[in-house]
Amino acid sequence: MANIQETISKLCPTATFEQGEELRVTVDDKQWHDLAKQLKENADLGFDYLVGIVGCDWKDSLGCIYYFTSTKTQEHLMVKVATTDREHPVLHSVSDLWKVALFQEREVYDFYGIIFIGHPDMRRLFLRTDWVGYPLRKDYDANPELNPVRLNQEPDEDATATYVEEGDGSVKKIDKRVFEEEEYVVNFGPQHPSTHGVMRLRASIDGETVLKVDPMCGYIHRGIEKLCESKTYPQTLMFTDRMDYMSAHQNRHCLCLCIEKALGIEVPRRAQIIRVMMDELMRLSSHLLSYGCMTMDMGATTAFFYGFREREEILDIFEKTCGARMSLHYNVIGGVVADVHPDFIKDVRAICSIMPERLKEYHKLFTGNVIAQNRTKGVGVLSKEDAISYSVTGPSGRATGWHCDVRKTAPYSIYNELDFEEVVETAGDSFARYMVRMREIEQCVKLLEQLCDLLEKEPGNEYIAPKVPKIIKLPAGSWFQQVEASRGAFGVYIESTGEKSPYRMHFNSPCLNIVGSVDKACSGYKIADLITITASLDYVIPDIDR
Repeated sequence: MANIQETISKLCPTATFEQGEELRVTVDDKQWHDLAKQLKENADLGFDYLVGIVGCDWKDSLGCIYYFTSTKTQEHLMVKVATTDREHPVLHSVSDLWKVALFQEREVYDFYGIIFIGHPDMRRLFLRTDWVGYPLRKDYDANPELNPVRLNQEPDEDATATYVEEGDGSVKKIDKRVFEEEEYVVNFGPQHPSTHGVMRLRASIDGETVLKVDPMCGYIHRGIEKLCESKTYPQTLMFTDRMDYMSAHQNRHCLCLCIEKALGIEVPRRAQIIRVMMDELMRLSSHLLSYGCMTMDMGATTAFFYGFREREEILDIFEKTCGARMSLHYNVIGGVVADVHPDFIKDVRAICSIMPERLKEYHKLFTGNVIAQNRTKGVGVLSKEDAISYSVTGPSGRATGWHCDVRKTAPYSIYNELDFEEVVETAGDSFARYMVRMREIEQCVKLLEQLCDLLEKEPGNEYIAPKVPKIIKLPAGSWFQQVEASRGAFGVYIESTGEKSPYRMHFNSPCLNIVGSVDKACSGYKIADLITITASLDYVIPDIDR
């Protein structure tokens, strides 16, 4: 960290520093873009992976927290950039350096009204174009009369703008269009069967060839991050099960880890083992769903039922212990809500024993099929550089050759004690993404077998920490935690002022980044390929529309 701080000090003498879990840097916006360019391109820094952008309203200022990771050294860095101009807040965009900022800066603009100079598409991401106000600002007027339920079409959804800085420091708005009038635009969704959830894609086409894809998010946006600001910390846990519902355990695990880190709570070993077992069962269930849905999207309806056959057995395991099959509410601050069902280990061993033969069936039915291979190999290619720039993690990122599994790069809980392989492919196409998930099913089984042995040998029966406060107040400060969810790196940012509710809670969604890459992955391919590509990317809409 000392070398990083020294290098940044030379590049930006006005920067201020604070030591935390990672080096924290505060930079004036005037120096921000030049420093950002150095952070990515300077050989002594090499922060090529922008993990996430967190907008925040500190009342005296508005701004962003940027979290970076170097993919070579796995060192982390946090940068804070803010403006005191609340009437016309402006910051410089980094979307020309990291493509993930194309969507994440639009999210900040949508909820805080911060305009990013140089962003090529400065329009709202989730809310209607005629929405009044910016909901995550502390001075937001929530009067329902200002934003009634509107039943009319949005005014001119193709209108967008970019903002450029003039030589005298003034900012000029340049109006633009998403699609020009002469372009032929086809609409997909937002019906669920069309786009894997309530999402809408608009595609400009030339004959059968896709030229550009514009994802339209927000159809099931629920304002989770705003709601969290009025909830106690235990009350915020329930929202995590309702984002990526196929990563319910991992998401809730992440939020618990973040809160426990802030409070200094040590989770009993039995609870840690159980949590990781639930995470891996969730991952196994998710990949079986992905197999079934991707194959069905391509016309292999029989394969859909094969994947769901084993998934039902996993949901039965969840139901016995958690009392639910999808919204599980099992992790709590300090451990888990109850010990596992007496049949838990027996049932987990049973699913592990049948999966090798079931995998052979899946591969026989679909993987080796010549039609399936022709429709997936070489289709929807993302390079390793694309994946890092768009922050596409999880199976979709590892399919490009990028080693980005948080369980390996930043081990949490007891993952550093377990023997498993980080599954990586290199082709970066739809088939590679499919194969990463199929091979990860094997690794899930390998992990679960080890975890069954650990749980059987665990002498204690303590499943929750004994000294969790009844009223939870985090100390003043901020924390960030990541886990490897079913679709990639899921992150939680918490900022606290010492009260029983978070001042700011942000969920860094892997699926938002994946959808941000859809245009890159689909452009140049056929309309039929668009369905294959989006199925292979395997995003879940509620994880995007938080």
